[in-house]
Amino acid sequence: MPWWQTAVFYQIYPRSFLDTNGDGVGDLEGIRRRLDHLVWLGVDALWISPFFRSPMKDYGYDVSDYCDVDPLFGTLADFDRLLAEAKARGLRVIIDWVPNHTSDQHPWFREARASRHSGKRDWYIWRDGSPERPPNNWRAAFTKGPAWTWDEATRQWYLHLFLPEQPDLNWANPDVVAAMHDTLRFWLARGVDGFRMDVIHAIGKDPALPDVPAERAIIPACALNDVESTHGLLRAIRGVLEEFPGERVMVGEVAVPWTEVVARYYGYGDELHLAFNFPPIFAAWEAGAWREQVDRAARELDPRGAWPTWVLSNHDNRRHRSRYGSEARARAAAVLLLGLRGTPFLYAGEELGLEDAVVPAERALDPEPEGAVPTAVVRARNRPVQGSRLGTHARPRHTSTGLRPEALARETIGGAPGGLLHGTTRSCGGNLLQRVGCLARSNCTQCVAGCLGDGCRIRAAQTRQ
Repeated sequence: MPWWQTAVFYQIYPRSFLDTNGDGVGDLEGIRRRLDHLVWLGVDALWISPFFRSPMKDYGYDVSDYCDVDPLFGTLADFDRLLAEAKARGLRVIIDWVPNHTSDQHPWFREARASRHSGKRDWYIWRDGSPERPPNNWRAAFTKGPAWTWDEATRQWYLHLFLPEQPDLNWANPDVVAAMHDTLRFWLARGVDGFRMDVIHAIGKDPALPDVPAERAIIPACALNDVESTHGLLRAIRGVLEEFPGERVMVGEVAVPWTEVVARYYGYGDELHLAFNFPPIFAAWEAGAWREQVDRAARELDPRGAWPTWVLSNHDNRRHRSRYGSEARARAAAVLLLGLRGTPFLYAGEELGLEDAVVPAERALDPEPEGAVPTAVVRARNRPVQGSRLGTHARPRHTSTGLRPEALARETIGGAPGGLLHGTTRSCGGNLLQRVGCLARSNCTQCVAGCLGDGCRIRAAQTRQ
């Protein structure tokens, strides 16, 4: 089996992992210093969220240079040292890649915006019109407004599925494709094992840019974009990874709410290797609901030979310990995460049983619709251990134990009968994150689904609560 089918992935959001220079922001050196903890934990691969140069309007997901490290997080030399030391410990490393859009401060967009006749103008998506009426009814994520911004200097609209400071690249332009492929080669040549590809389903666009049905116009357009041209683009990206030895992996964020749509982005073994399946994150903590998610993953992924992924928490969602309301439920969820057939993704701090920390709304900096209850607060408080998306050097703590991470993890996971995964992982050869029994590597998903009955740990957790 390929390594990514048997690996446990561990997501690190650098900004809030470990700060080593006292500026209140986590950094690459902080990750390097905790590699031994991750080895002890039994992690196989790290996914490091964006650390590229960025104005930080969306905290790294607005990239101004794909081939450099933002000084906030360190230097290229720091990354190379981190990568080398991770590999020396047997850890794989994948990094985020943000292909749908750049920062408006990227040199490409600054040149494109300078003139309608710029050589980079067609690197982005522009449309004629009047300043009173956007080209279509698409809605941007993070705002209540349209997915278009009027550029007064050149008298055209440009498309941005997210913030106005995140203009969408035009992947119908071969020059854009070539340039973005080169950004992949830059990191592949340095030795990364692959990429988590941000909103990868959105890179292809219907050239007509038609209105969405009125009843869906309140949904951000990024969640509705699903066009055939994306699949050809993915096959070409897969070809770039296959230029390099060592089973480099494409993990796609296909941020749509339908598993059958997610399945198409695997192609037939020629597009994504893995795609996040997000519906389980939003499933109720109820045995029937989870059985349906497990059944559905098998029903809709297996015909394509698509390997499933399982995730309970990430940088965009509340921690599952807080969502489910108790430690008992969090333990049962951990059994599912590590035991289901497929590849599990653990968010930093889940091994500690961390809950969401409280970050006051007035101190959260994540972009969010005006007047809304900010998910920014959720996202900021969701990030672990040290540092946050805060305007000061304050460090919201997710635990008050005072223990170092290694000690806290031993207490929480495996060293005590009350630990989060105690009794479910200690029998797996001493590796705390090896999945339960044979389920993760076999075709036993239906076995788990069948066990979600009266005797299952989900029902036991529900009964105790």
